[in-house]
Formats: sequence, structure tokens, C-alpha cells
Amino acid sequence: MQGMVELGEEIFHLPVRLGIPKYVGGLSDVVKTPRMATGVGLLLYGLEHYQRREETRLQSNSFKDVLARMKTWLERNF
Repeated sequence: MQGMVELGEEIFHLPVRLGIPKYVGGLSDVVKTPRMATGVGLLLYGLEHYQRREETRLQSNSFKDVLARMKTWLERNF
């Protein structure tokens, strides 16, 4: 839409730019438009946050597994 950048700058009193999603596979022709920038950005942000949380969870579980095995070994041998 023409004039959206100027309107955004006037409303927010900050620099505004037109966003276009990148790094999108599949239907990239459909979602690679400014109209989809916010939705795609939120989805990518959510995916990144989820992946970081899963990585942290997996690392903490492996440490718990090691401690559990050590406890079992100590109980059996002492």
C-alpha cells in the first residue's frame, strides 16, 4: 500500500521500513511479500525459540541421566 511507510513514521515517530520475509522455503513466491512479513517473522521467531528450548531440555536431561546412572552404580557397589 502506498504511503504506509510515511504513515508509520508519522504515527510512531521512528524510522519505518517495508519488510519482506526471507529464508522461507516451500511457498516462497506466496509468502515473500510485505503482507506476510509479520506472520512469517513471528513463525520464524517461535521456531528459533522452540529449538533453543528443546536443545536446553535435551542437555539437562542427559546430565540427569548421567547422575541417575552414577547413583545406581554407587548403590549396587557400596
